[in-house]
Amino acid sequence: MTDSTQINNFIAEQIAEWPMAAGNFAALANVEVKELDVDGMKIKVQFNPARMVSSSAKVDAASLKARKCFLCAENRPDVQRGIEWVDRYTILINPFPIFPRHLTIPDSSHTDQLIDGRIADMMRLAAELDEYTVFYNGPKCGASAPDHMHFQAGNSDFLTIAENLEGADMKVIAEEGDNRLALVDGMPMKVFVIDAGNPEEGQKLFNRLYAAMPVPEGEKEPMMNLLCYTTPAGVRLVVIPRKKHRPSFYGTEGDDCMLISPASVDMGGVFITPRPQDFEKLDSAIIKRIFDELCLNQEEVEEIAQKIL
Repeated sequence: MTDSTQINNFIAEQIAEWPMAAGNFAALANVEVKELDVDGMKIKVQFNPARMVSSSAKVDAASLKARKCFLCAENRPDVQRGIEWVDRYTILINPFPIFPRHLTIPDSSHTDQLIDGRIADMMRLAAELDEYTVFYNGPKCGASAPDHMHFQAGNSDFLTIAENLEGADMKVIAEEGDNRLALVDGMPMKVFVIDAGNPEEGQKLFNRLYAAMPVPEGEKEPMMNLLCYTTPAGVRLVVIPRKKHRPSFYGTEGDDCMLISPASVDMGGVFITPRPQDFEKLDSAIIKRIFDELCLNQEEVEEIAQKIL
């Protein structure tokens, strides 16, 4: 069984022996951060030039086919060691960090980024790594490696999603024993929450939600970002349904363009900007516009809820 102390030590060891990663982790001490209020939700904005690789990643089929998969063991740097987890995943440090403690957790085999059947794994991992939030980016919801199944994780105190959900109004849609699925009211984007003390029961609730969510034409699963972390009662899975990959103003050409490709970290309360002009420009109104463009609206989430009730 893996725990947070073991992982914290592992991160420290990898930083000590991997100069490139060490430099990127050290650079986090100098990133600029500002705080915004978006309809009552506390949001941080981070200026992090090292994340240019992820924010500008080409994830079309041709680009993926043309490059070696950086999550496959045979293509990883020799210095990058891993910790095997449940004989299915490998825990690695992320050499291009957002968090002071940032992990990437790929499947041991090269298989598509799809969440079906893996929620119990995600919940168990979050329960073991109780200082971390485990997250999943859908293939067109921020994943820079949609061709290789992986989770990520970062120290929970970095994100704002947990505190933003504290005290939020929740409409319970379904229950499995003491586990519940609810639709959150009062957030600037529409969010479902599963509170589970048992990963298997949590998986059952997620399966019901998953089956009710729309699957865009040409896609293999509903679009979503997931964040999972421990609570006094067990684990909480935050499900953020999506309908669009990137905002309409995504790009590098023109004064109105911004290089922002929101993923789970952004939806979890920390927007990442790799360019200084985007950091300066990003404000509450633009973030609200991003939520409105990328996430489902009230009518759409109510339709999902009605299919479950």
